[in-house]
Amino acid sequence: MKETAFKSRQDVILDSINEGVFTVDLNWRIESFNQAAENITGVKREDAIGHPCNEVFRASICENACALRKTLATGRPTVDTTVYIVDATGNRIPIQISAAVLRDKEGQIMGGVETFQDLRQVEELRKRLQEKHTFADIVGKSPAITQLFDILPQIADSESNVLIDGASGTGKELFARAIHDLSSRPKKLFVAVNCGALPDTLLESELFGYKAGAFTDAKRDKHGRFALANGGTLFLDEIGDISPAMQVRLLRVLQERTFEPLGSIEPVRSNARVIASTNKDLRKLVRDGNFRQDLFYRIHVVHIEIPSLRSRREDIPLLLEHFIAKFNRLQGKHVTGLSQEVLPILMEHDYPGNVRELQNIVEHTFVLCRSGPIQFQHLPPYLRGKAVHSKSSLCGTNLKSMEKVFIAETLRKRNGNRTLAAKDLGINVSTLYRKIRALKIEVPETDGRRKSLR
Repeated sequence: MKETAFKSRQDVILDSINEGVFTVDLNWRIESFNQAAENITGVKREDAIGHPCNEVFRASICENACALRKTLATGRPTVDTTVYIVDATGNRIPIQISAAVLRDKEGQIMGGVETFQDLRQVEELRKRLQEKHTFADIVGKSPAITQLFDILPQIADSESNVLIDGASGTGKELFARAIHDLSSRPKKLFVAVNCGALPDTLLESELFGYKAGAFTDAKRDKHGRFALANGGTLFLDEIGDISPAMQVRLLRVLQERTFEPLGSIEPVRSNARVIASTNKDLRKLVRDGNFRQDLFYRIHVVHIEIPSLRSRREDIPLLLEHFIAKFNRLQGKHVTGLSQEVLPILMEHDYPGNVRELQNIVEHTFVLCRSGPIQFQHLPPYLRGKAVHSKSSLCGTNLKSMEKVFIAETLRKRNGNRTLAAKDLGINVSTLYRKIRALKIEVPETDGRRKSLR
């Protein structure tokens, strides 16, 4: 009688918990299953108790990475691991699980207990956040990126030539494609050519095409990129690398909207909108006599500059989430994010390769990480070595180091102006001063108004 009353009281306690809770015996059969577990899975308690847990949950880790199995094997609890289960109606549900060993009075293992939390609302909020900070496959929430989000539709509405400036790996082609997709030309082709990858003779035939018989191997006519992009957009990547002779030919096309394929004497009209990009200082090239000034002004009608990743570190978490979701989708994996040890390392890295380097880092981790969070050992060797020898001792759960990076970077971008930096960070100026002192942040010598604080 007492045992029945105790069990009833235990059920009431378990049913009052908002998280799903279930226990299993040593044969992996469910012994208890609370009300929240019913609500989340859609499985009735009577249909769950006595059945193997993998039949009830059909989770992404049941086959080869069961949290309970790992916990019972090692004796160590599993904490806050994100996985997916399939509910009774076939819907895929994200949950966060924790598992621990159950022992009897003598300390002998008698089974395990697992708690799980429904993350559907969290996922929905995350999707809304992604929609807010994602624009035509470009991800970011930094002031520099949101300003570009604001003007891209206006740039797309015009027919003017555009020059996109930015270091290698910043995603210049993504911005060019966004302009094309938002323009009145999305049904026509977006044609890209890397000007720096081809010698003059090949680049000329790629851009303008040729007629049959123009040279020995020209067996039939070939349409050039200007012809293919007619009515659409032609993206000239790394235009700063083209030779003076090619600059002359390109200038004529942009001025007259006509070109002559190799071996032809008849001009061909092209209504392609030209978007060019460069990672070089074209103004300096013009001053040094290595780039034609008239061509510069032809392509420089509208100019946008893509910031480097190290100057917009607040975008790194969003980009990481974006790339993890992308590779999960492409590779059919269930990598759930980053461990607390890894995120500070990725936040502090300088990214000379910019967004492309970050994407490559994530792709590298997916080779080694099958499921669960990305761990320190999954990182590329150069990042692991840097972290081990780092004076800042990044290894560990150090959210303060991330906050320090954000504040220091914002102060640098605002040339030390505390008022503007506080506005960008969304905090009060007095709070900013307090954080500068508490985190021992080295501030710029200027404050954005006076020449020097000294």
